Amino acid sequence: MSTTRDIVIGAGPVGTTIALRLAEQGRPVRLLTRSGSGPDHPLVERRRADAGDATALADHLAGATAVFDCMHASAYRVDTWRAELPRAEHAVLEAAGKAGAVVVFPESLYSFGRVDAPITETSPREASTGKAAVRVELLRQRHESATPTVSVAASDFYGPHVRNAHAGERMVPTVMAGRTMWVIGDADAPHSWTYVPDFAEAMIRAADDEALWNTFLLAPTAPAVSQRRLVATYAEAAGVTAPAVHGIPAWALHALGLVHRDTRELAEMSYQFARPFVIDSSASQRRLDLEPTPLEVGARETVDWWAAKDAHGETATDR
Repeated sequence: MSTTRDIVIGAGPVGTTIALRLAEQGRPVRLLTRSGSGPDHPLVERRRADAGDATALADHLAGATAVFDCMHASAYRVDTWRAELPRAEHAVLEAAGKAGAVVVFPESLYSFGRVDAPITETSPREASTGKAAVRVELLRQRHESATPTVSVAASDFYGPHVRNAHAGERMVPTVMAGRTMWVIGDADAPHSWTYVPDFAEAMIRAADDEALWNTFLLAPTAPAVSQRRLVATYAEAAGVTAPAVHGIPAWALHALGLVHRDTRELAEMSYQFARPFVIDSSASQRRLDLEPTPLEVGARETVDWWAAKDAHGETATDR
């Protein structure tokens, strides 16, 4: 394998997609995960690594020019995020700085908190409680680091390799099977959905263009549609009748969360689905020279990926 200059940390949907896109461009990739897992490709070198250990990371990042830090916390809980993520990101920033590499982070919209207008790159990021506050702290740590960084924020994911997401295994298999779809919040509220291949391409472009370093960008994202419309688009792509769609009120999640920890963590962010939650990525699109994939095209690619999984006897829990 030739000299590896691109490092990807994490093999979730974003990390996997970035690694494969780089490999398809003929760029050798080193993929770091706790288990050594990841996509099988001759240009993807998979290594086991503890991304929270700056000393160990220094060896893995030697010679790198770009690091795509797509790691996740071990649990979707605010106490886990606060205990794990700042320390792990600090280790990556330290090791990448020694290597002379830029670090590109996938970012959520949590830091914006509750909004009353479309989100842009300049919208205030001042959330002060829960998991959203942790994201604000992470963005501040990146801003204060001497290592160059780019944070590329996206709305809820959809696309190939997306499983544990509102528009992933919670939605696509249900639609394809024709079962009633239950969604969080208002099924008819406009909501932005980011196609993961667009997200990955934006992160790669940002890493390759030094003029974009030390900025906050929004991933190219198609015009917002409701959850009901997304379900209908999936159904059309799958060639099936759109199922009935019902919303689960936020108050119901909060009530159940009183006795169920995981539901309480989910309910914390339910405001994003209770009313319009929309981003305007047009400014970042111009800077990145990218356009979002039309929803119909992305939905078809997503359904085809799930259909191929089913044809090979895989399940939504395969990793």
